[in-house]
Amino acid sequence: MKGSESFSLRRENRILIVQWVYMCEATQTKADGDTLLSICNIFGKDPKNFQFAREIVSLLQKNLIEIDALIDRFATNWNFSRISLVDLCIIRLGICELLYRNDIPPIVAINEAIELGKMFSGENSKAFINGILDRVMSTLSRSLRTAS
Repeated sequence: MKGSESFSLRRENRILIVQWVYMCEATQTKADGDTLLSICNIFGKDPKNFQFAREIVSLLQKNLIEIDALIDRFATNWNFSRISLVDLCIIRLGICELLYRNDIPPIVAINEAIELGKMFSGENSKAFINGILDRVMSTLSRSLRTAS
């Protein structure tokens, strides 16, 4: 992770989600309570502070087929298999927040995903992440700047 700034607990949860999902994808391991404990231990985090991460990862697992179908649909001129694993984790998180967390304004979900892209991925990834998430956001019928 680039930089060592202090983050809000919600941002720390999102960072941990990307790390957790990346680890599970890379090792073909199920993202469950045991792997959350492992990733918290690796990064010296107290698992009690990561209920939001548990909720999001549960939503990701439950809705992965729908989320991946949206990525495939909106990643124009990109073959799904060419998307880097870290970008894929970030985009999945962003779409999950857009579709299944009405308590998070869509603009916030996208901004957070872009910040994660800046932390974990390459120079051009923020535009790629933003492009896909903007397309998904355009399909929503709720307020873009406020929580429902």
